[in-house]
Amino acid sequence: MERNRSDEKSTAEPSARVPSGAAVMRTSVTDALTRAFFEEWARTGIGALSLERVAKRAGVGKAALYRRWPSKHEMAIELISAVGLNLTPIPDTGSLLEDLRLTLLSLRRVLRHPLIKRILPDLHAEMARTSVLSTEIRTTLQFERRARGAMIVERAIARGELPKNVDADLANDALASILYWRIIVTGGRVHREDLDRIARFIAVGLGAQPD
Repeated sequence: MERNRSDEKSTAEPSARVPSGAAVMRTSVTDALTRAFFEEWARTGIGALSLERVAKRAGVGKAALYRRWPSKHEMAIELISAVGLNLTPIPDTGSLLEDLRLTLLSLRRVLRHPLIKRILPDLHAEMARTSVLSTEIRTTLQFERRARGAMIVERAIARGELPKNVDADLANDALASILYWRIIVTGGRVHREDLDRIARFIAVGLGAQPD
């Protein structure tokens, strides 16, 4: 009879049943592999990243990794998509200026993370070399993130804070690019008062009336 397979040795009580022959995808193993993947990516760059090293860092067998992701690019696409949208929630405060400020605060927290500061430049370089990675990131993660960012503009229009013909793409570009350039490209610092000035700069640039 075929034995049950799992990522780790089962510690469940005898009454806990698992379908015969099923590979149990344990959340703890997936989380460990996710952390290990991003740590290895930050250490080596994705070009030199080894899935065997990821599995070793996570403390699991290679089979546990390959049951989830057959290649490092597929692993990168899935994990970036899963993690990326959760890192920058879109606020709804009832005020354009406050929505912009909180979004910038969230982005600053992400961009200051030691792993993300090393991974993002490498990701963009790899996207220029790998069409599959570029296509997936741009048509899934970036599309959904920009759609969520446009909600800030749409709500501001509904409240009468912005004109109806405002450019939502420009708002998205401004929110991301100013902090990315300051933190990732130049290695500069962005203080709380800087976020307030940037939020006001974006709001006025989109057509909001200054206070």
